[in-house]
Amino acid sequence: MRELIACCGLDCEKCEARKATMMNDDKLREKIAQDWSALNHVLITTEMINCMGCRADGVKTPFCAGMCEIRKCALDKGFATCDDCQQLECCKTVGMVVGNNKDALENLRKGE
Repeated sequence: MRELIACCGLDCEKCEARKATMMNDDKLREKIAQDWSALNHVLITTEMINCMGCRADGVKTPFCAGMCEIRKCALDKGFATCDDCQQLECCKTVGMVVGNNKDALENLRKGE
């Protein structure tokens, strides 16, 4: 499976935080921080917008690094992604992602 497919199946290559990190784009970081702060009703600073990807080596956003329940679960079980789990079809934790994003489930099922 590609390293830039997150545990939940989202494609980290499409993530604005990763793009800002790769391009070292502070204006994009500022925009993302404002957007994500409004969306999540929490303060997200531009310094938090640094991420190389859920499963890639390197820096991660605070959410990806320690708060994402999906990533925590996969790591605790020793799985690369949720596709490795027998519970994928009935899991409520990853269900909120794959239920709203058909590409995420397809990414998991491709299993490279």
